[in-house]
Amino acid sequence: MFILVAALAGIVLLFIFLYFVPVNLWITAQFSNVRVGLLELVGMRIRKVPPSIVVNSLITATKAGLELTTNDLETHYLAGGNVPNVIRALISADKANINLSFKQATAIDLAGRDVFEAVQISVNPKVINTPNVAAVAADGIQLIAKARVTVRANIAQLVGGAGEETILARVGEGIVTSIGSASNHKSVLENPDKISKLVLERGLDAGTAFEILSIDIADIDVGTNIGAKLQIDQASADLKVAEAKAEERRAMAVALEQEMRAKNVEMRAKVVEAEAEVPKALAEAFRSGQLGVMDYYRMENIKSDTSMRDSISKSDENKDSNKGKSDKK
Repeated sequence: MFILVAALAGIVLLFIFLYFVPVNLWITAQFSNVRVGLLELVGMRIRKVPPSIVVNSLITATKAGLELTTNDLETHYLAGGNVPNVIRALISADKANINLSFKQATAIDLAGRDVFEAVQISVNPKVINTPNVAAVAADGIQLIAKARVTVRANIAQLVGGAGEETILARVGEGIVTSIGSASNHKSVLENPDKISKLVLERGLDAGTAFEILSIDIADIDVGTNIGAKLQIDQASADLKVAEAKAEERRAMAVALEQEMRAKNVEMRAKVVEAEAEVPKALAEAFRSGQLGVMDYYRMENIKSDTSMRDSISKSDENKDSNKGKSDKK
């Protein structure tokens, strides 16, 4: 039992020793001409840095001719960086004769950008397709354009430079400005390259992480007639305003008519009131002797004659009107 316990303890101690002292990794490094001590590997284990990542990345960098140390790679790993990705980016940049230092690569990686992808875009430019951009020419016709932007990564601007969204926004703004400044939509359809030239001359890649190589208009479609729609809407609004003003004038006319009717009734009331004073005046004239009986009868005869003449004239008018109607028939 003692021998069995001792054997198990020895196996456990051997596994612990091999964990903290990765001898196989040290042997690989020695055969790759990478000088790494066993104590350095043990220190990496204690600092919770995977020795395989650091050593394998260092071997790759040494074989590619890069001069790096384990301290550099370990520091970048502890800072939260992607060590293998940085090594691949450095090797790709060195093979493509791109000036990229280890400090720049680690800064780009820690900034949250894919440094290896940035080097690839710098070597092999990337094409960005813009969404449909709608703009209206001076004649009121809407045009819908779609562009392809060829960009190359600007290594020096990757830290702090704007991304693809800024490029797309600036290109879209340039397309809208170019189409809006055109006199008519036909000139834009005939020469779409004017849009790309105008947009390219604006220096849209300033302050971004990319360098714009070319802007090509992939497609232009004719949209709706915005000018005609605006005119129709304006005419409809003017019609409603005119109708409202006409209704206002009609209401004022109705109110004035009602006011005149009320004044007419008021004046008739005053006439009736004045006529009621006539018999009183006659009675007062009789009492005072200013009016005699014969004068009264003479006045009544005149009134009777006047009413008789009025009735005769009305009957003649009715006959003439009836005769005219019969003639028309």
